[in-house]
Amino acid sequence: MSGWRSQWRLVLLNSLTCGLEICVAAGITYVPPLLLEAGVEEQYMTMVLGIGPVLGLIFIPLIGSASDHCNSSYGRRRPFIWLLSLGVLLALLIIPHADLLAAYFSWGGCALQVAFLILGVGLLDFCGQVCFTPLEALLSDLYRNEEDCNQAFAMFSFMVSLGGCVGYLLPALDWSRGLLSVYLGGQAECLFFMLILIFVTSVLITMKVSEEPPCAAALEPGPLLEAGRCGLPRSCPYLLKSVPLLCLLRTCWSMTPAIYRSYFHVPRVMRQLCMAQLCSWMAVMSFMLFYTDFMGEGLYEGMPRAAPGTASRKRYEDGIRMGSLGLFFQCATSTVFSLLMSRLVRHFGSRRVYLSSMVSFTISVLVICMSKSVVLVSLMSALTGFAYATLQTLPYTLTCHYHKEMEVYMPNKKTKNILKNGIAVKRDSITHLTAMDEEGGLTHKLGGTNGHAIFSQEGSDYYPPPHGQDGSSLSATAPEQDEPEGYEKRGVGLDFAILDSTFLLSQVFPTLFMGMIVQFTKSVTAYMASSAIFGIIAIYLANQIIFDQKDINS
Repeated sequence: MSGWRSQWRLVLLNSLTCGLEICVAAGITYVPPLLLEAGVEEQYMTMVLGIGPVLGLIFIPLIGSASDHCNSSYGRRRPFIWLLSLGVLLALLIIPHADLLAAYFSWGGCALQVAFLILGVGLLDFCGQVCFTPLEALLSDLYRNEEDCNQAFAMFSFMVSLGGCVGYLLPALDWSRGLLSVYLGGQAECLFFMLILIFVTSVLITMKVSEEPPCAAALEPGPLLEAGRCGLPRSCPYLLKSVPLLCLLRTCWSMTPAIYRSYFHVPRVMRQLCMAQLCSWMAVMSFMLFYTDFMGEGLYEGMPRAAPGTASRKRYEDGIRMGSLGLFFQCATSTVFSLLMSRLVRHFGSRRVYLSSMVSFTISVLVICMSKSVVLVSLMSALTGFAYATLQTLPYTLTCHYHKEMEVYMPNKKTKNILKNGIAVKRDSITHLTAMDEEGGLTHKLGGTNGHAIFSQEGSDYYPPPHGQDGSSLSATAPEQDEPEGYEKRGVGLDFAILDSTFLLSQVFPTLFMGMIVQFTKSVTAYMASSAIFGIIAIYLANQIIFDQKDINS
């Protein structure tokens, strides 16, 4: 992957990643004030923001695993990307025109306008967040080498951060006086028109550059595929040419039970990674979702429901703009760290980078809780970008590493006994063991097996208990309980879906309960305090992540 052409191709390939993040970031910043202005109370406003993540939690494993096994003539991942992109485009059309849509129905009034807003917000959040899963899997398909994969996901993180920069900057600017705003009807209409142009352009570029092979090789037959060959009926090749959406829906329907069984039977390495990822994202998202509101109501002491033109309303709007600028600083910092991430990992290791990012985040949020200085708070918000870049990169490269060496990190019943102290046995070692056994020298050399693992006298080689021709252990001890079925057939799309589910789940708690906590404490500082608490828990759980083979038995 050397040379500027390869790097430029990575940029183009991740253009949709950037476009999605621009739309989601602008939506997160701009939608809460729209909901509050429409009369939605703060407690229910936070719940509305949780609709998309809840839907994502339900459907993301289905989409991730179905893309692993899809044999569409359009590719494995691109049909899902097209479908979710269509949902994002529809949401961008609904949100700024909710009042006009409600006006077509005279019986609806303000309540119907709120309903259209909720529909648009839920659709944008759901389709925008879930679309990242097939995009991540597409990168994994195209860049399988470990070093290439690291660079690909570093570029992915860079484009996410760049998209966040643009997405948070656009609402911070005043578009109401421009000619385009006057022509389209206002600030919101102008902003969302620009978002539509950016998004459509990014979709077309990524779809053109991706060049996903037709009928890409799916997983080998396994537990997930017993519902039908890749979940597809025999007639599906004909359907794919005429009605690809129908075939995709049938694929999803046939595989649903097996997918969710595999979704909850998570290998140990993924389980520990996901727990740390969940708490880390809960810390970061508690900060990002409510930072603008904290600035407007807390630091600037404004009132979102004050009459337009009043001093309280002006202070709130100034705080919202300053909050958007702070999130822009965060993404700018994240962009820099994304470019440096590969070098940081090479010099300091994944463990130190992950831990230092969460420590710096927690300290920054604690300072924000206690400070009343706008300058200091903005500087600390910029520093949180280190954690944001890390969470967008390291968990995905670790997952690719786990899948590259599945016999080490995700052992099944055939391979789980060949691990000891994080050392994997090669096939030639097993052959050597069999030859020694036939010559009768095994017991003499190692003092008898009795079904136990064997080390050589030098201590450098490790041999597993001998196995029969049928693969069964010849050990005299009772066989260990089998691992949950499906470990060896897990697709990377499913595990990316699990990682993305932690991101979505991290938004559910803040959006459902943070409004109640703020009402109870009577202070929006509770947003930042909750973020700091989650950060402390994340630091502890990050120590449990398996970063390499040495961590397996530690």
